[in-house]
Amino acid sequence: MGFSQALSGLNAASKNLDVMGNNIANAQTVGYKSASMQFADVYAGAKVGLGVSVAAIQQNFKDGNLEATGRNLDLAISGGGFLRFDQGEQIIYARNGQLTMTPDGFLENAQGGRLTGYPGAAGSGGQLQQLNVSAAGLPAKATGEVKATMNLNAGMATLDPAAFDPLKPATYSYANGATVFDSQGTAQTLTLYFIKTGVNTWEVKAGRSTPEGQQFSETDIPLAFDSNGLLVAGYEPGNVTFALDNGANNLDFKLNLTGSTQFANEFELGSLTQDGYTSGSLTGISVDKKGQVIGNYSNERTLVLGTIAMANFRNPEGLTPVGGGWVETADSGQVLIGEAGTGLFGSVEAGVIETSNVDLTKELVNLIIAQRNFQANAQTIKLQDEVLQQAVNLR
Repeated sequence: MGFSQALSGLNAASKNLDVMGNNIANAQTVGYKSASMQFADVYAGAKVGLGVSVAAIQQNFKDGNLEATGRNLDLAISGGGFLRFDQGEQIIYARNGQLTMTPDGFLENAQGGRLTGYPGAAGSGGQLQQLNVSAAGLPAKATGEVKATMNLNAGMATLDPAAFDPLKPATYSYANGATVFDSQGTAQTLTLYFIKTGVNTWEVKAGRSTPEGQQFSETDIPLAFDSNGLLVAGYEPGNVTFALDNGANNLDFKLNLTGSTQFANEFELGSLTQDGYTSGSLTGISVDKKGQVIGNYSNERTLVLGTIAMANFRNPEGLTPVGGGWVETADSGQVLIGEAGTGLFGSVEAGVIETSNVDLTKELVNLIIAQRNFQANAQTIKLQDEVLQQAVNLR
């Protein structure tokens, strides 16, 4: 019996050395989680134990340190959760977010697993799929709304709108320029002329610059302010329309002056924005903390191309390790899928990697202890051999 007990100890100690050696070997592996051996005594009804067995190899999912790389396709998770990869016929869950882009736009890890997520900005309401970064450019978008806030000087004299002449500043109270875009992405220069037509009333004329001069909108926009200098209740944005002859659709957008005032101060433009843009080509991608893959375009616009799917488990220690990550098992429980930064899911950090959580100092100390354990079991076999030899030599 003594030989079998010591032999079980040798086997267990050898496996323990294997586990520690694997930890040490992966001390520099991004996203690696250390493991430890759990032992169990064996009795099987005997008063004297029958030795030791390996009960389990326990994984430690403590977070590793985050280190900046400056590379926008290096991703790390700050908090709980895993990245989800479609790798051949398996779904792999990993903490290693070192990605490369394939020629056809898929985001892959070193094992060839493709990062999965949701299309566009659909979030977790979309269908899971392999994320793909399209090389297609961003088409032009015609201006649909111009928003401006300003103060119109209440002290201005009343003018006759019928006498308006854009070449004569005395025939209008104030003018301001803006740029809008047609359906082909051509920039159109817009000028807004403000004419005070009465007490607390104004008229806005919109003009478009052409080689022949100013082309004016088919309709003028009236403005009315109350006695406090604010737009009257129920104000609605007006429509500005221009017929175009360059092959693009006619310009038709709303002029929204919500928030504008009429005080006895000088004219002052507070803000001016419009939602149109010219076409642009893809210049790069970035990933935000919510896991949104954002395309950056040459027209200085951005577009959410996809959202990374995050995964987590009720019992991560029940996952089975494979090359580059883990696979789901009955012990881990069913996978939970969601978006970064919500519930059980940490945020995504771009330009960062999560280092291995192996504590080299601790592993080296444990290695010495495991070596002594192996030597002690070997010594037990040696002593059992000497005892047996003495019994054989009895006469």
